Amino acid sequence: MLKRINPALPGLLAGIMLYGVVLQLTGMWFVNDKFRYTAGLWMGILLAMGMAVNMAVVILDSVDMMASGGRAVRTGFWSVLRYAVVVGVFAGAGYFGLADPLVMFVGVMGLKISAYLQPIFQKVIMHPPKEGAETPGNLDKSSVNSD
Repeated sequence: MLKRINPALPGLLAGIMLYGVVLQLTGMWFVNDKFRYTAGLWMGILLAMGMAVNMAVVILDSVDMMASGGRAVRTGFWSVLRYAVVVGVFAGAGYFGLADPLVMFVGVMGLKISAYLQPIFQKVIMHPPKEGAETPGNLDKSSVNSD
């Protein structure tokens, strides 16, 4: 279902999860309050994943709306609502002391990290080159025209 929304979305979500697992495994050694660290990290990771899905759906709806001759008015509304939800979750977690807001921010940044690394992740892990396939470093010299 996620691939129908955006072909890059499953890889993006996998990258966010991988980022969260790496931070969970490495960060637990360095913090005193393990519960707040874990809660903050995974709240941030879930927010990042929710933001990624929301952005993909909004982009799909906007493109469909513009293709049919309409205007994509709701795009701004959904962007503001998305960030209002993030600010609300941060405020609630900070007010009630449920999670470390700094670690939540680091978790939300998983969206950015995954977005930057997604093309590499897509090439290396999801679609590794097949043996014998021509790649820029593996060109068959006989197939190159020397004119």
